[in-house]
Amino acid sequence: MQLPYASAHPFPLILAPMAGVSEAPFRQICRGMGADAVLSEFLSSEAIRRRIRATLEGAEFEDIERPIGIQIYGANADAMAEAAGLITEHYKPEFIDINFGCPVKKVVHRNGGSGCLRDLELVQRIIRAVVGATHLPVTVKTRSGWSDDSRDPVGIALRVQEAGARALTLHARTRTQMFSGQARWDEIARVVEALDIPVIGNGDVFTAQDVVRMREHTGCAGVMVGRGAFGNPWIFRDGQALLEGRPAPPPPSAAERFAVALAHARLALRLQGDTRKTVMEFRKHLGWYTKGLHGASDLRQRLFAIESVAEAEAIFLDYLEPVAAVA
Repeated sequence: MQLPYASAHPFPLILAPMAGVSEAPFRQICRGMGADAVLSEFLSSEAIRRRIRATLEGAEFEDIERPIGIQIYGANADAMAEAAGLITEHYKPEFIDINFGCPVKKVVHRNGGSGCLRDLELVQRIIRAVVGATHLPVTVKTRSGWSDDSRDPVGIALRVQEAGARALTLHARTRTQMFSGQARWDEIARVVEALDIPVIGNGDVFTAQDVVRMREHTGCAGVMVGRGAFGNPWIFRDGQALLEGRPAPPPPSAAERFAVALAHARLALRLQGDTRKTVMEFRKHLGWYTKGLHGASDLRQRLFAIESVAEAEAIFLDYLEPVAAVA
Protein backbone atom coordinates (compact mmCIF):
# COMPACT_ATOMS: atom_id res chain seq x y z
CA MET A 1 0.00 0.00 0.00
CA GLN A 2 1.48 3.33 -1.10
CA LEU A 3 2.28 6.08 1.39
CA PRO A 4 0.76 9.55 0.88
CA TYR A 5 4.11 11.00 -0.22
CA ALA A 6 6.68 10.06 -2.85
CA SER A 7 9.20 7.31 -2.21
CA ALA A 8 12.16 6.15 -4.27
CA HIS A 9 11.49 2.51 -3.37
CA PRO A 10 8.30 0.44 -3.30
CA PHE A 11 8.96 -0.47 0.34
CA PRO A 12 10.15 2.72 2.04
CA LEU A 13 12.58 2.96 4.93
CA ILE A 14 12.07 6.05 7.07
CA LEU A 15 14.18 7.79 9.70
CA ALA A 16 12.20 8.19 12.91
CA PRO A 17 11.73 11.52 14.68
CA MET A 18 14.12 11.54 17.65
CA ALA A 19 15.00 14.48 19.90
CA GLY A 20 18.63 15.48 19.60
CA VAL A 21 19.23 12.97 16.82
CA SER A 22 16.90 13.56 13.84
CA GLU A 23 18.32 17.00 13.19
CA ALA A 24 19.09 18.26 9.69
CA PRO A 25 22.71 16.98 9.56
CA PHE A 26 21.76 13.40 10.41
CA ARG A 27 18.69 13.54 8.19
CA GLN A 28 20.94 14.44 5.26
CA ILE A 29 23.38 11.65 6.07
CA CYS A 30 20.53 9.11 6.20
CA ARG A 31 18.95 10.34 2.97
CA GLY A 32 22.34 9.90 1.31
CA MET A 33 22.47 6.33 2.64
CA GLY A 34 19.09 5.38 1.19
CA ALA A 35 16.41 6.52 3.65
CA ASP A 36 13.28 7.16 1.57
CA ALA A 37 11.90 9.80 3.92
CA VAL A 38 12.88 11.53 7.13
CA LEU A 39 11.08 13.28 9.95
CA SER A 40 12.05 16.26 12.05
CA GLU A 41 12.53 16.09 15.77
CA PHE A 42 9.15 16.31 17.50
CA LEU A 43 8.20 19.97 17.97
CA SER A 44 5.87 21.50 20.53
CA SER A 45 2.72 22.96 19.00
CA GLU A 46 2.53 25.53 21.80
CA ALA A 47 6.08 26.68 21.07
CA ILE A 48 5.31 26.88 17.35
CA ARG A 49 2.19 28.99 17.85
CA ARG A 50 4.16 31.31 20.15
CA ARG A 51 6.89 31.56 17.48
CA ILE A 52 9.65 30.35 19.81
CA ARG A 53 12.77 30.70 17.69
CA ALA A 54 14.56 27.52 18.81
CA THR A 55 11.49 25.42 18.01
CA LEU A 56 10.94 27.05 14.62
CA GLU A 57 14.58 26.35 13.76
CA GLY A 58 13.76 22.68 14.29
CA ALA A 59 11.29 22.89 11.41
CA GLU A 60 13.90 24.15 8.95
CA PHE A 61 15.31 21.80 6.35
CA GLU A 62 17.08 21.77 2.98
CA ASP A 63 15.64 20.39 -0.24
CA ILE A 64 18.08 17.47 -0.20
CA GLU A 65 16.11 16.12 2.79
CA ARG A 66 12.83 15.79 0.90
CA PRO A 67 10.50 14.00 1.30
CA ILE A 68 10.30 15.18 4.88
CA GLY A 69 7.59 15.30 7.50
CA ILE A 70 7.48 17.80 10.34
CA GLN A 71 6.29 16.14 13.51
CA ILE A 72 4.31 18.12 16.09
CA TYR A 73 2.92 17.23 19.49
CA GLY A 74 0.55 18.69 22.05
CA ALA A 75 -2.72 18.10 23.86
CA ASN A 76 -4.60 21.20 22.70
CA ALA A 77 -6.42 20.67 19.39
CA ASP A 78 -6.52 24.40 18.59
CA ALA A 79 -2.79 24.79 19.19
CA MET A 80 -2.07 21.72 17.08
CA ALA A 81 -4.18 23.09 14.23
CA GLU A 82 -2.49 26.49 14.41
CA ALA A 83 0.96 24.87 14.43
CA ALA A 84 0.07 22.68 11.44
CA GLY A 85 -1.15 25.71 9.49
CA LEU A 86 2.01 27.66 10.24
CA ILE A 87 4.28 24.75 9.31
CA THR A 88 2.34 24.23 6.07
CA GLU A 89 2.51 27.86 5.05
CA HIS A 90 6.08 28.71 6.00
CA TYR A 91 8.03 25.45 5.66
CA LYS A 92 6.09 23.37 3.11
CA PRO A 93 7.12 19.82 4.04
CA GLU A 94 5.63 16.80 2.26
CA PHE A 95 3.49 15.86 5.26
CA ILE A 96 2.62 16.69 8.86
CA ASP A 97 3.07 13.94 11.44
CA ILE A 98 1.36 13.91 14.83
CA ASN A 99 3.25 12.45 17.78
CA PHE A 100 1.13 10.25 20.05
CA GLY A 101 4.08 8.02 20.89
CA CYS A 102 6.72 9.94 22.82
CA PRO A 103 7.02 8.40 26.32
CA VAL A 104 9.32 11.06 27.82
CA LYS A 105 8.08 12.32 31.17
CA LYS A 106 8.28 16.05 30.45
CA VAL A 107 6.13 15.59 27.32
CA VAL A 108 3.66 13.16 28.88
CA HIS A 109 3.36 15.38 31.98
CA ARG A 110 1.55 17.92 29.79
CA ASN A 111 -0.60 15.15 28.29
CA GLY A 112 1.38 15.31 25.03
CA GLY A 113 2.89 12.43 23.07
CA SER A 114 1.74 9.07 24.40
CA GLY A 115 -0.02 10.90 27.23
CA CYS A 116 -2.87 11.50 24.78
CA LEU A 117 -3.49 7.76 24.65
CA ARG A 118 -5.30 8.05 27.97
CA ASP A 119 -8.04 10.00 26.14
CA LEU A 120 -8.78 8.57 22.69
CA GLU A 121 -11.49 11.13 22.02
CA LEU A 122 -8.82 13.81 22.44
CA VAL A 123 -6.64 11.89 19.97
CA GLN A 124 -9.42 12.09 17.39
CA ARG A 125 -10.12 15.78 18.05
CA ILE A 126 -6.47 16.60 17.53
CA ILE A 127 -6.24 14.63 14.28
CA ARG A 128 -9.41 16.22 12.89
CA ALA A 129 -8.20 19.70 13.84
CA VAL A 130 -4.82 19.19 12.15
CA VAL A 131 -6.39 17.65 9.02
CA GLY A 132 -8.68 20.66 8.80
CA ALA A 133 -5.79 23.10 9.09
CA THR A 134 -3.58 21.86 6.25
CA HIS A 135 -3.81 20.62 2.67
CA LEU A 136 -0.84 18.32 3.34
CA PRO A 137 -1.26 14.64 4.21
CA VAL A 138 -1.48 14.11 7.96
CA THR A 139 0.13 11.00 9.41
CA VAL A 140 0.29 9.68 12.96
CA LYS A 141 2.94 7.92 15.05
CA THR A 142 1.64 6.13 18.11
CA ARG A 143 2.19 3.30 20.56
CA SER A 144 0.00 0.30 21.35
CA GLY A 145 -1.54 2.02 24.36
CA TRP A 146 -0.75 3.76 27.61
CA SER A 147 -0.21 0.59 29.63
CA ASP A 148 -0.88 -3.14 29.43
CA ASP A 149 -4.26 -2.55 31.09
CA SER A 150 -5.36 -0.28 28.24
CA ARG A 151 -3.34 -1.89 25.44
CA ASP A 152 -5.48 -1.78 22.29
CA PRO A 153 -3.44 -1.13 19.15
CA VAL A 154 -6.24 -2.05 16.73
CA GLY A 155 -8.79 0.10 18.54
CA ILE A 156 -6.42 3.06 18.61
CA ALA A 157 -5.51 2.57 14.96
CA LEU A 158 -9.15 2.46 13.85
CA ARG A 159 -9.82 5.73 15.66
CA VAL A 160 -6.78 7.29 13.99
CA GLN A 161 -8.01 6.19 10.56
CA GLU A 162 -11.55 7.35 11.25
CA ALA A 163 -10.30 10.82 12.23
CA GLY A 164 -8.61 11.30 8.85
CA ALA A 165 -4.96 10.25 9.13
CA ARG A 166 -3.48 9.13 5.83
CA ALA A 167 -0.91 6.72 7.32
CA LEU A 168 -0.05 5.29 10.73
CA THR A 169 3.27 4.31 12.29
CA LEU A 170 2.95 1.88 15.19
CA HIS A 171 5.67 1.37 17.77
CA ALA A 172 4.35 -1.82 19.29
CA ARG A 173 5.11 -1.00 22.91
CA THR A 174 3.06 0.84 25.53
CA ARG A 175 4.09 4.09 27.14
CA THR A 176 4.77 2.41 30.47
CA GLN A 177 7.18 0.01 28.74
CA MET A 178 9.25 2.95 27.47
CA PHE A 179 11.90 0.98 25.52
CA SER A 180 12.00 -2.12 27.72
CA GLY A 181 10.95 -5.61 26.73
CA GLN A 182 10.28 -6.44 23.11
CA ALA A 183 8.11 -4.68 20.54
CA ARG A 184 5.15 -6.94 19.72
CA TRP A 185 5.32 -7.19 15.95
CA ASP A 186 2.16 -9.34 15.99
CA GLU A 187 0.29 -6.18 16.95
CA ILE A 188 1.60 -4.40 13.86
CA ALA A 189 0.35 -7.31 11.74
CA ARG A 190 -3.10 -7.07 13.34
CA VAL A 191 -3.27 -3.34 12.66
CA VAL A 192 -2.22 -3.89 9.04
CA GLU A 193 -5.12 -6.35 8.67
CA ALA A 194 -7.61 -3.94 10.23
CA LEU A 195 -6.76 -0.69 8.43
CA ASP A 196 -7.33 0.64 4.92
CA ILE A 197 -4.49 3.17 5.22
CA PRO A 198 -0.76 2.32 5.08
CA VAL A 199 0.81 1.07 8.30
CA ILE A 200 4.50 1.62 8.99
CA GLY A 201 6.21 -0.73 11.42
CA ASN A 202 8.49 0.54 14.18
CA GLY A 203 10.29 -0.97 17.14
CA ASP A 204 13.36 -3.20 17.55
CA VAL A 205 14.75 -2.65 14.05
CA PHE A 206 18.51 -2.68 14.60
CA THR A 207 19.84 -4.44 11.48
CA ALA A 208 19.08 -4.76 7.79
CA GLN A 209 17.88 -8.29 8.52
CA ASP A 210 15.37 -6.85 11.00
CA VAL A 211 13.96 -4.68 8.21
CA VAL A 212 13.23 -7.73 6.10
CA ARG A 213 11.89 -9.72 9.05
CA MET A 214 9.49 -6.95 10.00
CA ARG A 215 8.13 -6.72 6.45
CA GLU A 216 7.64 -10.47 6.27
CA HIS A 217 6.19 -10.78 9.77
CA THR A 218 3.75 -7.88 9.65
CA GLY A 219 2.95 -7.10 6.01
CA CYS A 220 3.54 -3.42 6.80
CA ALA A 221 3.86 -0.80 4.06
CA GLY A 222 7.24 0.46 5.27
CA VAL A 223 9.64 0.43 8.20
CA MET A 224 10.63 3.33 10.43
CA VAL A 225 14.10 3.05 11.94
CA GLY A 226 14.83 4.79 15.23
CA ARG A 227 17.55 3.72 17.66
CA GLY A 228 18.90 1.26 15.10
CA ALA A 229 20.21 4.21 13.09
CA PHE A 230 22.34 5.62 15.94
CA GLY A 231 25.83 5.75 14.45
CA ASN A 232 24.57 3.39 11.76
CA PRO A 233 23.08 5.20 8.76
CA TRP A 234 24.27 2.20 6.73
CA ILE A 235 21.17 0.35 7.94
CA PHE A 236 19.22 2.12 5.19
CA ARG A 237 21.72 1.15 2.47
CA ASP A 238 21.90 -2.43 3.66
CA GLY A 239 18.15 -2.71 4.21
CA GLN A 240 17.45 -1.53 0.67
CA ALA A 241 19.91 -4.08 -0.70
CA LEU A 242 18.25 -7.00 1.10
CA LEU A 243 14.77 -5.81 0.16
CA GLU A 244 15.83 -5.79 -3.49
CA GLY A 245 17.25 -9.32 -3.24
CA ARG A 246 20.87 -8.21 -3.32
CA PRO A 247 23.47 -9.23 -0.72
CA ALA A 248 24.13 -6.60 1.89
CA PRO A 249 27.40 -4.71 1.33
CA PRO A 250 30.24 -5.55 3.71
CA PRO A 251 30.11 -3.71 7.04
CA PRO A 252 31.78 -0.30 6.99
CA SER A 253 35.46 -0.32 7.93
CA ALA A 254 36.75 1.88 10.72
CA ALA A 255 38.03 4.32 8.11
CA GLU A 256 34.62 4.49 6.45
CA ARG A 257 32.89 5.00 9.77
CA PHE A 258 35.24 7.83 10.65
CA ALA A 259 34.81 9.47 7.23
CA VAL A 260 31.02 9.50 7.60
CA ALA A 261 31.27 10.67 11.21
CA LEU A 262 33.42 13.61 10.14
CA ALA A 263 31.13 14.44 7.21
CA HIS A 264 28.23 14.39 9.68
CA ALA A 265 30.16 16.64 12.08
CA ARG A 266 31.00 19.17 9.37
CA LEU A 267 27.35 19.28 8.35
CA ALA A 268 26.47 20.00 11.97
CA LEU A 269 28.94 22.90 12.06
CA ARG A 270 27.53 24.33 8.81
CA LEU A 271 23.87 23.93 9.68
CA GLN A 272 23.89 24.46 13.44
CA GLY A 273 26.78 26.86 13.87
CA ASP A 274 30.51 26.45 14.38
CA THR A 275 30.28 26.70 18.14
CA ARG A 276 31.45 24.82 21.20
CA LYS A 277 27.81 23.91 21.91
CA THR A 278 27.52 22.17 18.54
CA VAL A 279 30.67 20.16 19.23
CA MET A 280 29.55 19.22 22.74
CA GLU A 281 26.19 17.99 21.47
CA PHE A 282 27.86 16.05 18.66
CA ARG A 283 30.01 13.97 21.00
CA LYS A 284 27.24 11.38 21.44
CA HIS A 285 27.19 10.76 17.67
CA LEU A 286 30.95 10.17 17.68
CA GLY A 287 30.46 7.59 20.41
CA TRP A 288 27.78 5.80 18.43
CA TYR A 289 29.94 5.68 15.27
CA THR A 290 32.65 3.80 17.19
CA LYS A 291 30.38 1.09 18.60
CA GLY A 292 31.81 -2.39 18.04
CA LEU A 293 35.31 -1.25 17.10
CA HIS A 294 38.35 -2.72 18.80
CA GLY A 295 39.19 -0.53 21.77
CA ALA A 296 35.92 1.37 21.40
CA SER A 297 35.65 2.18 25.10
CA ASP A 298 39.00 3.99 25.22
CA LEU A 299 38.27 5.64 21.88
CA ARG A 300 34.94 6.98 23.13
CA GLN A 301 36.56 8.28 26.29
CA ARG A 302 38.92 10.39 24.17
CA LEU A 303 36.18 11.55 21.81
CA PHE A 304 33.91 12.61 24.67
CA ALA A 305 36.58 15.11 25.71
CA ILE A 306 37.01 16.88 22.35
CA GLU A 307 36.52 20.63 22.00
CA SER A 308 36.65 20.73 18.19
CA VAL A 309 36.04 18.57 15.14
CA ALA A 310 39.74 18.87 14.30
CA GLU A 311 40.49 17.05 17.57
CA ALA A 312 38.14 14.23 16.59
CA GLU A 313 39.84 13.94 13.21
CA ALA A 314 43.25 13.70 14.87
CA ILE A 315 41.98 10.97 17.22
CA PHE A 316 40.61 9.01 14.27
CA LEU A 317 43.90 9.30 12.38
CA ASP A 318 45.79 8.16 15.46
CA TYR A 319 43.47 5.13 15.77
CA LEU A 320 43.94 4.21 12.09
CA GLU A 321 47.73 4.64 12.04
CA PRO A 322 48.59 1.15 13.37
CA VAL A 323 46.16 -0.35 10.84
CA ALA A 324 47.84 1.54 8.01
CA ALA A 325 51.28 0.47 9.24
CA VAL A 326 50.22 -3.21 9.20
CA ALA A 327 48.73 -2.84 5.71
